[in-house]
Amino acid sequence: MSHKSSQNAAAPLSNELDMSAYWMPFTANRQFKANPRVIVEAQGMHYTAMDGRKVLDGVAGLWCVNAGHGRREIAEAVERQLLTMDYATAFQIGHPGAFELAARIARIAPVGLDRVFFANSGSEAVESALKIALAYHHARGQAQRTRFVGREKGYHGCNFGGMSVGGLVNNRRAFGALLPYVDYLPHTLDTKRNAFTKGQPEHGAELADALEGIIALHGADTIAGVIVEPMSGSAGVILPPKGYLERLRAICDRHGLLLIFDEVITGFGRMGAAFASQALGVVPDIFTVAKGITNGAIPMGAAIAKREIHDAIMQGPEHVIELFHGYTYSGHPVACAAGLATLDIYEGEGLFERAAALAPVWEEAVHTLKGEPHVADIRNTGIVAGIELEPRADGAGKRAFEVYQDCFANGVLVRQGGEIIALSPPLIVTESQIGEIVDALRNALRRVA
Repeated sequence: MSHKSSQNAAAPLSNELDMSAYWMPFTANRQFKANPRVIVEAQGMHYTAMDGRKVLDGVAGLWCVNAGHGRREIAEAVERQLLTMDYATAFQIGHPGAFELAARIARIAPVGLDRVFFANSGSEAVESALKIALAYHHARGQAQRTRFVGREKGYHGCNFGGMSVGGLVNNRRAFGALLPYVDYLPHTLDTKRNAFTKGQPEHGAELADALEGIIALHGADTIAGVIVEPMSGSAGVILPPKGYLERLRAICDRHGLLLIFDEVITGFGRMGAAFASQALGVVPDIFTVAKGITNGAIPMGAAIAKREIHDAIMQGPEHVIELFHGYTYSGHPVACAAGLATLDIYEGEGLFERAAALAPVWEEAVHTLKGEPHVADIRNTGIVAGIELEPRADGAGKRAFEVYQDCFANGVLVRQGGEIIALSPPLIVTESQIGEIVDALRNALRRVA
């Protein structure tokens, strides 16, 4: 970036903001605008709040800034691309960055998953994966396979397809009828048997067998695929029990169903490997990514499919479009530049390996919160943790929201959803910063009634 643009970026904002026009997403708008939390700069592990306070980022922005904030390598790559070619359509035209980024992702993906379809977000990546699954079965003469199986407490974005296969009630209740022909597996959260488990819980693999019941009800030949998160982040860091994903994989194989992993949160090092499927040892047929693909710098997502799925759709005359799907900004040149620079950082700094090495330290630190006021459960994997609190009688989520506010006021950003506090700092976090995050949460728990 030029010296002039850097100066502009760092210029202080007025303390008087007109907040009326901006309808904020997934935010209690009235509460926020009465007591706003505004950040104006970010560098490394820290944000700077509007009042000048440093705020340690305990959630990697929103599960996405895995390499830390303000990475000059990404900013310079974006600037170069903007000045070289700001935009190119992906419809019947290509540019080098999209091909290079797809190839780089394919090289670190599980073996066999090497066909990359770019989108602009996790929500769009999920829509793409669902449509690819339908198109695959159609191309193989099984167009009757139109049903999907999601999971309770699953989160797959906010578009209609993702909402339909997702299982978070509040994300669905205001929007009426969604996609038809969707069933749901039971969730795997079992705090009675698995509370305070470190890593994958021992109990619950048998919950995968519910898929056999859904198949018996509808017939395998009506089901296109099963979509789950390897680790359910938005629902509060819910981990698959040992053997659970393996059972899902075996059932899908037995009945010809595609297994789709939503790795929008878990992708790019969060669980100590490039992707959760590698950390957990279970390979899907399609998986989705976003967030960490560009370190959060530019919106981007992708659906990555097995080669045989791609090849099955490559039918008909060669001049005819095979898959009628895509977005104006699919494989956007600037997003690709950011993605390539991000992959360079991950590889050059060994951040996936660093996350794996740091995971035991992280695990030990977050589990020291056991026994603190109102803590009902702690769940962790890789560099992510969920701390579930006991709800108050006057309403679920109130206590956790006050803990979230307390942490921010005292210099640490955490994430609150319902009665869960989620932690997922950038993978550059130090051991001392882990202690700072955990101590801020500990002190907040002791202060909040």
